Amino acid sequence: MPDALSPPAGAETAGTPPLAEAAPGPLASLLDLVQAGGPIMLVLAALSAVTLIVVLAKLVQFAACRLWARRAVERALELWHAGRADEAPPVLEAERTPVAEVLLVALRTRLDPHMTPAQAREEAARTAGLHLDRLGRGLRLLAVIASLSPLLGLLGTVIGMIGAFRALETAGSKVDPSILSGGIWVALLTTAAGLVVAIPAAAAHQWLEGMVERTGRAMEDAATQVFTRQPAAAFRRRDEPSAPPRLALQPAE
Repeated sequence: MPDALSPPAGAETAGTPPLAEAAPGPLASLLDLVQAGGPIMLVLAALSAVTLIVVLAKLVQFAACRLWARRAVERALELWHAGRADEAPPVLEAERTPVAEVLLVALRTRLDPHMTPAQAREEAARTAGLHLDRLGRGLRLLAVIASLSPLLGLLGTVIGMIGAFRALETAGSKVDPSILSGGIWVALLTTAAGLVVAIPAAAAHQWLEGMVERTGRAMEDAATQVFTRQPAAAFRRRDEPSAPPRLALQPAE
């Protein structure tokens, strides 16, 4: 009587069966798709890498500038409205955010007796424009990638479809549906890749651009509050009608 633990007849007893080949990892599958898509897929992969680099660089820049910090600006405006304009600049100098720097320029030029209100506004606007240009640098590239990637994907699809139909024509009467179907899915791969690159690029562009626009509105609001409010009586010019004596702010001769 055969042992219950003995292997069944016909089973291999000489050694263990070979292990099955490991399934390819995600990276290998991704590289296979890129290779199947051709040169267009390589271009889209490069654009995807550029998008990631630009987004990370802008996030680091915004974090370093602390765009969301508003405490010093609010405190400086409170001092300005309370007639304590001489205490506002040190508060802003301690928090050198773009909005704080624009407000600091607005305060100093507004209190400068040698500058007219129009000149003070121009100087504040010039400073705000420089900050906004620096903050918005690189966003145009994201917009270009977001609009160009779908077109590149469509171009790859058209090129792939042309190749598929040429292969179908070459086959002549021996038409194999797998030839056409294989060419079509490879061609559509570039369209999908173009959308995968374009959608995050467009979303990141809108989000980052919104942050820059909110910063610009904060600059405009802070500077406008300075220019639409008269400075404290102690800082007014002597030649203003019915102005009480003010503190001497002129440099010592």
